[in-house]
Amino acid sequence: MAVTLPDDIRKQALASINRFCRQELELDSSGIQDAQLLDFVLKEIAPSVYNAGVTDARAFMLDRFADLEGTCYEPEFVYWPKSGSVRRK
Repeated sequence: MAVTLPDDIRKQALASINRFCRQELELDSSGIQDAQLLDFVLKEIAPSVYNAGVTDARAFMLDRFADLEGTCYEPEFVYWPKSGSVRRK
């Protein structure tokens, strides 16, 4: 599964890359260079980040499913007291 960005997010990412190049690297990058760098990151690095997120989400969900009864258990037949005395309002 290729990692892609919606158009509005892509524009923000390109602006951020351009600003980073100017301020942190002291480079004047063009829009084409910014787009090439973003495409490289999305193809080369983003899948590793995505896969790590999926692995973390899977572990989180398995943890929750393992204790599903403890997490979601609701006691049954609690209207009447166990001692046999009369229920008071």
